[in-house]
Amino acid sequence: MLTDLKKIYDRSSATLLQDAAGAISLVVMLLVGLHLPGLL
Repeated sequence: MLTDLKKIYDRSSATLLQDAAGAISLVVMLLVGLHLPGLL
């Protein structure tokens, strides 16, 4: 199982940072969207 995970990580390491940045931006947009009505 660990070797499978290592193979997956090796294949997707190029896009892993981009995927993480996309996930963080979605969370930020969700939080801003939820707090926006309270700010206005």
